[in-house]
Amino acid sequence: MTGGLDILFAATVAFVGGHFLLSSAPVRNGLVRRVGEKTFPVYYSLVITALFVWLLFAYRDAPLEILWDNNAVLAWIPAVVMPVALFFAVCGLTTPNPTMAGSDALTAGRDPTSGIMRITRHPFLNGVALWALAHLLANGDTANLILFGGLLILCAGGMSHIDRKMEAQHAAAWGPVLLTTSAVPFLALMQKRTNFDWAGIGWWRPAVTVVLYLALIWAHPTVLGAAAWPGVFIIWVFI
Repeated sequence: MTGGLDILFAATVAFVGGHFLLSSAPVRNGLVRRVGEKTFPVYYSLVITALFVWLLFAYRDAPLEILWDNNAVLAWIPAVVMPVALFFAVCGLTTPNPTMAGSDALTAGRDPTSGIMRITRHPFLNGVALWALAHLLANGDTANLILFGGLLILCAGGMSHIDRKMEAQHAAAWGPVLLTTSAVPFLALMQKRTNFDWAGIGWWRPAVTVVLYLALIWAHPTVLGAAAWPGVFIIWVFI
């Protein structure tokens, strides 16, 4: 079930749509009643993982169809954007965050808007969105447009879906979070609805980000067949 752009489109629709379908209240509640609250995440993960594997193989085998030239400026976009994307992802995965599945940040008796939440309440999804947008612009072919365009839709729709879900489940507790944070990075800070919380971020998260970024630069040519840094600058990394 791979080999064509139509297959890649179908895999992308299935992967993105699967997230929205399985997490929608009618479907999720019905499945929870059938399999139980603890078992549902297991089935959810298995389905999404299977769809993700299909998506990866479909992307790998998709034909190359150029839409726009990959010029020098566009080629540098991922190299510049990826440190920010990685930072958001690292912070999102390591900070108690009420927008992450299974989190108790709203009920744990601690500030649910600490650290990265002052920058954005959806750090991980914003990190994925930045990664997808940077690579979509830099690659400029139909397969990447389908894949990364689908991921952008998933991230944007996921933020809106999570916000509505949290408001329905935790109206009183979610209100202050909504008022003092923003889905768009730095918007709440620029609007002075919150203050920057460096102590909540700490030094180790940026350090992990740097290590991951250097590891990606090193592995990118071997794993994906293309240098993460365009031109001769990539040579410096291997000296």
